[in-house]
Amino acid sequence: MEKTREPVASLILYNLLKWSVVSPMLHTYFRGRIYGAQNVPLSGPVVVVSNHASDYDPPILSSCMNRPVAFMAKEELFQVPGLKQVISLYGAYPVRRGESDRAAMRSALSSLEDGWATGLFLDGTRSPDGRIHNPKLGAALIAAKAKVPILPVSLWGTQAIVKKGSVVPKPVPVTIRIGEAIPAPSSTKREELEAITQHCVEVIHGLHDLGR
Repeated sequence: MEKTREPVASLILYNLLKWSVVSPMLHTYFRGRIYGAQNVPLSGPVVVVSNHASDYDPPILSSCMNRPVAFMAKEELFQVPGLKQVISLYGAYPVRRGESDRAAMRSALSSLEDGWATGLFLDGTRSPDGRIHNPKLGAALIAAKAKVPILPVSLWGTQAIVKKGSVVPKPVPVTIRIGEAIPAPSSTKREELEAITQHCVEVIHGLHDLGR
């Protein structure tokens, strides 16, 4: 039977962290605004793509989805006793930074098969201005292989949360805009993956340009 929801234990952990930590911080400290929440499918696999400017982006984005979002996490985190179990329950899967990691792609496909929303940042790394400068084709390829839709999301203002040389988050305004789902690519041909990826970038930049 096809799975359409995350494991119960993961849903419990997600809601615990969301309502006790992430959501209160987002809505009070960062004065968060969320638009387009009605576009999020609350069950079934989906690839969530967005821009990326802060280490705070994964929990903020996941909190706004009203469902857990599985993200790639650097392999080193899975070597920390106790942390590995927690982040795995939260849906994270390891990736070797700076390498083309087929194991990470297999993990992403596996999470989609298990009914998860799986998140990827199109640039693959943080950008200083919150814009997407060098989009990778991985998200489109995963969506094509899994035959699942892509959900574009814009994170506005997160690049200012932590300034260089500081570890304390600044109480800056943050806005999240969720676009309409984009159908999965019909093939894994490079030209189609490039077209879908560029469309995602244009949608996210259009949402980002709306500002606060």
